[in-house]
Amino acid sequence: QVQLVESGGGLVQPGDSLRLSCAASGRTFRNVIMGWFRQAPGKDRDFVAAITWGGDDAYSANSMKGRFTISRDNAKDTVYLQMKSLTPEDTAVYFCAGVQGYRIPRDRTSYYYWGRGTQVTVSS
Repeated sequence: QVQLVESGGGLVQPGDSLRLSCAASGRTFRNVIMGWFRQAPGKDRDFVAAITWGGDDAYSANSMKGRFTISRDNAKDTVYLQMKSLTPEDTAVYFCAGVQGYRIPRDRTSYYYWGRGTQVTVSS
Protein backbone atom coordinates (compact mmCIF):
# COMPACT_ATOMS: atom_id res chain seq x y z
CA GLN A 1 0.00 0.00 0.00
CA VAL A 2 1.24 3.47 -0.87
CA GLN A 3 0.08 6.58 0.98
CA LEU A 4 0.25 9.86 -0.91
CA VAL A 5 0.16 13.32 0.62
CA GLU A 6 0.01 16.43 -1.52
CA SER A 7 1.21 19.86 -0.50
CA GLY A 8 2.01 23.23 -2.00
CA GLY A 9 -1.42 24.42 -3.03
CA GLY A 10 -2.74 27.85 -2.25
CA LEU A 11 -4.10 31.11 -3.57
CA VAL A 12 -2.06 32.74 -6.34
CA GLN A 13 -2.60 35.47 -8.89
CA PRO A 14 -2.91 34.98 -12.65
CA GLY A 15 0.50 34.60 -14.21
CA ASP A 16 2.09 33.24 -11.05
CA SER A 17 3.93 29.96 -10.66
CA LEU A 18 3.41 27.25 -8.09
CA ARG A 19 5.04 23.94 -7.29
CA LEU A 20 3.05 21.07 -5.87
CA SER A 21 4.65 18.17 -4.05
CA CYS A 22 3.43 14.66 -3.40
CA ALA A 23 5.19 12.58 -0.78
CA ALA A 24 4.78 8.82 -0.88
CA SER A 25 5.17 6.41 1.99
CA GLY A 26 4.14 2.96 3.05
CA ARG A 27 5.95 0.70 0.62
CA THR A 28 8.51 0.78 -2.10
CA PHE A 29 8.12 3.54 -4.63
CA ARG A 30 9.87 1.40 -7.22
CA ASN A 31 8.13 0.89 -10.55
CA VAL A 32 5.24 3.11 -9.51
CA ILE A 33 4.10 5.54 -12.16
CA MET A 34 3.11 8.80 -10.52
CA GLY A 35 0.56 11.18 -11.93
CA TRP A 36 -1.30 14.37 -11.23
CA PHE A 37 -4.99 14.92 -11.84
CA ARG A 38 -7.17 17.91 -11.15
CA GLN A 39 -10.82 18.45 -10.49
CA ALA A 40 -12.63 21.76 -10.74
CA PRO A 41 -16.00 22.24 -9.02
CA GLY A 42 -18.72 20.39 -10.88
CA LYS A 43 -16.30 18.84 -13.35
CA ASP A 44 -14.60 15.51 -13.88
CA ARG A 45 -11.20 14.64 -12.52
CA ASP A 46 -8.87 15.24 -15.44
CA PHE A 47 -5.40 13.97 -16.22
CA VAL A 48 -2.64 16.56 -15.87
CA ALA A 49 0.68 14.75 -16.13
CA ALA A 50 2.46 11.53 -15.22
CA ILE A 51 5.98 10.16 -15.02
CA THR A 52 7.49 6.69 -14.87
CA TRP A 53 9.56 5.50 -11.94
CA GLY A 54 12.85 6.06 -13.72
CA GLY A 55 11.77 9.40 -15.09
CA ASP A 56 12.59 8.22 -18.61
CA ASP A 57 9.04 8.85 -19.79
CA ALA A 58 6.79 11.71 -18.83
CA TYR A 59 3.60 13.00 -20.35
CA SER A 60 1.54 16.13 -19.86
CA ALA A 61 -1.96 16.83 -21.11
CA ASN A 62 -1.93 18.85 -24.33
CA SER A 63 -3.56 21.87 -22.76
CA MET A 64 -0.80 22.06 -20.16
CA LYS A 65 2.30 21.32 -22.18
CA GLY A 66 4.81 24.10 -21.84
CA ARG A 67 3.24 25.34 -18.61
CA PHE A 68 3.19 22.28 -16.34
CA THR A 69 6.20 20.05 -15.74
CA ILE A 70 6.24 16.85 -13.72
CA SER A 71 9.36 15.50 -12.07
CA ARG A 72 10.25 13.11 -9.28
CA ASP A 73 12.96 12.52 -6.73
CA ASN A 74 13.00 8.84 -5.89
CA ALA A 75 15.52 9.37 -3.11
CA LYS A 76 12.83 11.42 -1.38
CA ASP A 77 9.87 9.39 -2.64
CA THR A 78 8.41 12.63 -3.91
CA VAL A 79 6.89 13.77 -7.16
CA TYR A 80 6.49 17.40 -8.14
CA LEU A 81 4.29 19.42 -10.44
CA GLN A 82 5.78 22.74 -11.45
CA MET A 83 3.11 25.07 -12.80
CA LYS A 84 3.70 28.42 -14.44
CA SER A 85 1.62 31.11 -16.14
CA LEU A 86 -1.38 30.07 -14.07
CA THR A 87 -4.84 31.24 -15.10
CA PRO A 88 -8.17 31.16 -13.28
CA GLU A 89 -9.02 28.10 -15.39
CA ASP A 90 -6.32 26.21 -13.52
CA THR A 91 -8.29 26.55 -10.29
CA ALA A 92 -9.01 23.05 -9.01
CA VAL A 93 -8.16 20.46 -6.43
CA TYR A 94 -4.99 18.73 -7.57
CA PHE A 95 -4.60 15.06 -6.77
CA CYS A 96 -1.55 12.89 -6.78
CA ALA A 97 -2.02 9.32 -7.98
CA GLY A 98 0.03 6.20 -8.51
CA VAL A 99 -0.06 2.90 -10.31
CA GLN A 100 2.45 0.09 -10.65
CA GLY A 101 3.69 -0.31 -14.20
CA TYR A 102 5.87 0.87 -17.03
CA ARG A 103 3.48 2.52 -19.48
CA ILE A 104 1.76 5.74 -18.51
CA PRO A 105 -2.02 5.54 -18.37
CA ARG A 106 -4.00 8.75 -18.76
CA ASP A 107 -7.34 7.57 -17.45
CA ARG A 108 -7.94 8.03 -13.76
CA THR A 109 -9.51 4.58 -13.41
CA SER A 110 -6.10 3.00 -14.00
CA TYR A 111 -4.64 4.58 -10.87
CA TYR A 112 -5.26 2.97 -7.51
CA TYR A 113 -3.16 5.04 -5.13
CA TRP A 114 -4.63 8.46 -4.44
CA GLY A 115 -3.89 11.39 -2.22
CA ARG A 116 -6.56 13.62 -0.74
CA GLY A 117 -5.73 16.57 -2.91
CA THR A 118 -4.50 20.11 -2.51
CA GLN A 119 -6.49 23.18 -3.50
CA VAL A 120 -5.07 25.57 -6.07
CA THR A 121 -6.94 28.81 -6.55
CA VAL A 122 -5.91 31.32 -9.18
CA SER A 123 -7.59 34.65 -8.70
CA SER A 124 -6.81 38.34 -8.75
